[in-house]
Amino acid sequence: MRSLSLPHTIRSLVRAGSVPVLLLAATATAAAAGGSAYAADGPTAALGTPTAVGPAFQYLGTDDRPHGIDSPKGCVEALGGGGRAVTNKTNRSVALYREPGCVGTPVEVLAPGAVKPVPRYFSSARFSAGS
Repeated sequence: MRSLSLPHTIRSLVRAGSVPVLLLAATATAAAAGGSAYAADGPTAALGTPTAVGPAFQYLGTDDRPHGIDSPKGCVEALGGGGRAVTNKTNRSVALYREPGCVGTPVEVLAPGAVKPVPRYFSSARFSAGS
């Protein structure tokens, strides 16, 4: 039977809060399956490099891949469709919308710095004007 315990290095990162746990687990799962994790704007180096903290806005897509946006402004498309875990490391609040183009009523609004599961699907996100 395969052990489900995390290696010491990953445990220490999780305890320190350096890497969002759900995104770390998703990336590890994708790597174990022979795939690789890609952010919306290219490969991410979140595993194996402690200094790599990832994009400012991250989410686990319905395609089971972590996605991210480095400099989010205004309305952006959620490539891969979101609906699981979201990390908002920006200094802006973000409203998540079910429809593309940030139309309709938001399904969730996240405060700056929020890290949480998002149980509802979203296909676009609008970031508030920030400083």
